[in-house]
Amino acid sequence: MNGLKIVRLANFVTPSSGGLRTALDELGRGYREAGHDPVLVVPGAEAADYRTPAGRVVTLPGPVLPGSGGYRVLLGRRRLTALLEELRPDRLEVSDRTSLRWTGEWARRARVPAVMVSHETAHGVLRTWGVPDRAAGIAADRLNSRSAHAFTRIVCTTEWAAREFLRTGATNVVRAPLGVDLLRCHPERRDPRLRARLLRGQDVLLLLCSRLSVEKRPGRALDALAALRAHGGVRVSLVVAGDGPQRAALERRARAERLPVLFLGHIASRDRVAALQASADLVLAPGPAETFGLSALEALACGTPVVASATSALPEVVAGAGLPAADTGDAFAAAVRELLARPEKERRATARERAELYGWDRSVAAFLRAHDVPRRHGAREARA
Repeated sequence: MNGLKIVRLANFVTPSSGGLRTALDELGRGYREAGHDPVLVVPGAEAADYRTPAGRVVTLPGPVLPGSGGYRVLLGRRRLTALLEELRPDRLEVSDRTSLRWTGEWARRARVPAVMVSHETAHGVLRTWGVPDRAAGIAADRLNSRSAHAFTRIVCTTEWAAREFLRTGATNVVRAPLGVDLLRCHPERRDPRLRARLLRGQDVLLLLCSRLSVEKRPGRALDALAALRAHGGVRVSLVVAGDGPQRAALERRARAERLPVLFLGHIASRDRVAALQASADLVLAPGPAETFGLSALEALACGTPVVASATSALPEVVAGAGLPAADTGDAFAAAVRELLARPEKERRATARERAELYGWDRSVAAFLRAHDVPRRHGAREARA
């Protein structure tokens, strides 16, 4: 392969990761299809080096972050520096806002153009962990200013995500949305038999596809379910696809309150996830700090509308294919009732139409532009 070598660094990636792992995989495939040589470096239980359809993957031993539910991180600058010097990248792409920021300085010394991809807002994450809003804003501004200085470019997937960098005066921020596999995620995945099993005698099926950790606010889905059953007169059940440190507490709550919630855990099969998304009536996306919401976009591609946190970037992505809701169970329940009042055929068609604006081909092209890397002449077009 005669293209440029694009070395990508990412933390907080596990076999059960959701959106980030999907994005890394799809972008890697797209880079290869565009004629370039992607190399992904991630932490793991042990060292490994292997090839995938998305390019070469190198794992370095990394410790598990306590309380994260299994996430590992790349530590040891000397070891990672040695690997970078061995790989000799033409471009560097970093998907970590904190512990890997120093690699931007390494790239500058090595004269390697480098981008940092903002997969979450510093301000939003700090708020979800309980930091007061003003303190979170001050800390986020400092972190974002340093990041913008360290990297050639900051890539943000939505305008919402870009705002916290722009308010610090950063001038190297570019937009590059993520995408969705419009073939795998399709309304034809709807499975009446699967839907009937999951409904368990109810009339409406809600779905939460999320990591069950504090920043995702999965408990909000249970709040909405309880409000619908108590005040809305809606015969509704909730299916939760995902795992994480809050799962046990959520299961205890569902049992104690006798809420009809089915916890499926992590689902490795993307086809099975798509079938779940297509078979649901609505998908809930309560995370208040989401900068894009790949799972929500996949639901739209499957023809399923989304109720999303109004304080996240998802209203920008979902637009009229769903509704924003304030971060309370009652507000989510009200949005669910409003969406259900729309004709089913209309709301499902609107969801699919919105998702069709986000093919992975456009995403790959935008990321390559952020790297100042043109699509190689004659390269096969990335998948829609």
